[in-house]
Amino acid sequence: MQDEKNLVHQAQQGGKEAFAELYESHFDRIYRYVVVKIGNRAEAEDMTQQVFIRAYESMGSYKWQGIPFSAWLFRIAHNQIVDFIRKASKKPTVQLDESLPIIGDSDPQGEAELKLNIEQVVIAARQLTRAQREVISLRFAGGMSISEVASVMGKSEGAIKALQHSAILALRKTLRAGEHNGKI
Repeated sequence: MQDEKNLVHQAQQGGKEAFAELYESHFDRIYRYVVVKIGNRAEAEDMTQQVFIRAYESMGSYKWQGIPFSAWLFRIAHNQIVDFIRKASKKPTVQLDESLPIIGDSDPQGEAELKLNIEQVVIAARQLTRAQREVISLRFAGGMSISEVASVMGKSEGAIKALQHSAILALRKTLRAGEHNGKI
């Protein structure tokens, strides 16, 4: 944590190498979070780049408060996603990016099964509340801890644990119901 604080301070002083190190250490988590939320890999790459551009431009306004720097980045990403969804809501449907799962070419059956499983989870996740979807995205796509998610969402750790628990139960219920009804 202290190393990250030093990197942030150096980046705030104009240290491009320090910012590059922050970029490298956080890019993958931010990208995974964005791609899961919007379902389009190419758009997620662009949006993740925009997150870091905004972070770079706003480094002077960042204040270290003992919370990981990634929480600030996830907040920027969340705001970008909200803007994207607002603009995309004018469209009646959002296409699932067929290239989302990355598997070697050696297992076409496994790749097809994974695509089906991911599609089932995406469909089931639509049944969750907005807060539940956000917790699931941050925890599992973003790889954040409970305390980091609490910080990003402005909720207590207990509330995040409860949201995560109810979201997982709801997903299980929806997926099981879909299996029995042949819908999912």
